[in-house]
Amino acid sequence: MIFRRLYHDRLAQASYLLACESTRQAIIIDPLRDPDPYLEAAALEDVRIAFVTETHIHADFLSGAEALATRAGATLLLSAEGDDAGIDARLRRTGATPLRTGDSIAVGRVRLDVRHTPGHTPEHIVFIVTDEATSPLPVGMLSGDFLFAGDVGRPDLLEKAVGVKDTMQRSAAQLFDSLQTLRTLPDYLQVWPGHGAGSACGKALGAVPQTTLGYELRSNWAFQIADESEFVREVLADQPDPPAYFALMKALNARGVPPMPSRTRADEATLRAAVRDGALVVDTRQPAEFLAEHLEEAINIPLGRSFLTWAGSVLDPEREIVLLVSPADRHLAAEAIHDLALIGFDRVLGSLAATDLSALAPRDLSSIPVMPAADIGAESNATIIDVRSEAEWNEGHIPGARHFPLTQLAARAEELRGLQPIVVHCQGGARSSIAVSVLRAFGIHDVTNADGGYAAWERTHGPAEGGARWVP
Repeated sequence: MIFRRLYHDRLAQASYLLACESTRQAIIIDPLRDPDPYLEAAALEDVRIAFVTETHIHADFLSGAEALATRAGATLLLSAEGDDAGIDARLRRTGATPLRTGDSIAVGRVRLDVRHTPGHTPEHIVFIVTDEATSPLPVGMLSGDFLFAGDVGRPDLLEKAVGVKDTMQRSAAQLFDSLQTLRTLPDYLQVWPGHGAGSACGKALGAVPQTTLGYELRSNWAFQIADESEFVREVLADQPDPPAYFALMKALNARGVPPMPSRTRADEATLRAAVRDGALVVDTRQPAEFLAEHLEEAINIPLGRSFLTWAGSVLDPEREIVLLVSPADRHLAAEAIHDLALIGFDRVLGSLAATDLSALAPRDLSSIPVMPAADIGAESNATIIDVRSEAEWNEGHIPGARHFPLTQLAARAEELRGLQPIVVHCQGGARSSIAVSVLRAFGIHDVTNADGGYAAWERTHGPAEGGARWVP
């Protein structure tokens, strides 16, 4: 068996290529929107993509299953499980071969057996892989967003991200039942998950690329709870806030993903004109540079591992976007534009070097005041806004602060219009820079960034509401 893991670091997402050495047939599982990396991997391995499938309808990226199957001339295989009418509609629209528990996919002498594992989503399936050329025993499980290294797939996204009411409790109970079915499988089974550390599809994902079922049965918190009610409470507690773009991903993946946008980008003169004409400027420099000087109404989202998470939470995919990039990071601009397309931001015109900002007139230059986070509370008339996650807030927060998670800030900004002056903080300082830029873009100008965040405040002031004392 030929096995390739194709991992996207900034989405913390894993796709897989499995192929038979003798027939040179291959299957791709959970591909991203851009088909090129999978076609290139198949060419490198000298195999033909005969099948394309996925474990479930994804919420954190646009699926490339349909596009890849078309480009490769492959058979598209999709789950027919679950009680959602949209599943049947998707199968009819795509003409995909339906997959149900008990079905098998023969990729030459590599066999994938289908198991329905609802909980993360109603239609979720996993694949038990057997390399029949080597042994009749199964070798591994492609677990998608059902089982991770150290964690399990969150069951609350259907309600929190998509808005399907009263589904969290039922999905959590289904997840508990699905996990119990794994106890009949052999301990030695390798587990190849769909995500790694940094994904918002769980709350404590491990960073290792793979694990074994036996190890997870003994170490993963989800298998240590024997009572269903206790499991439901635990799995729903302190889940990270889903980025706003998740709802759009679910809808597009169900009804059909448009082709990847062209890689051709506008020239510098056209980009400068777009900025002057009101395109949304996303300034990707580090917070200190941005806060000191930036274009008015620009939104600060520093390049890094969390770039896509925050971009998908605070940006409008319907707006034309121009990236401003530090000269030292210009080589990362094309990658950032490509990544944004993976989550549905197709109107990114290109990037400009963030050097002579004044040349982008008539856009005004601006700055945002900064104060030490340790001084939060010194101004009694200021509204303190905490943009950390719910879990962070529950562990401890500044007395009198109001909680506006960054993932919700753009949707709730109008609630803050009458509460100026405003002081914004996060845990360490990176998210608060994004938050103050979002508020300024909404016309809420009397805002201050708290440098150092809650961590700095706690070091100075000690215990906080809901949390334990900081120990140096």
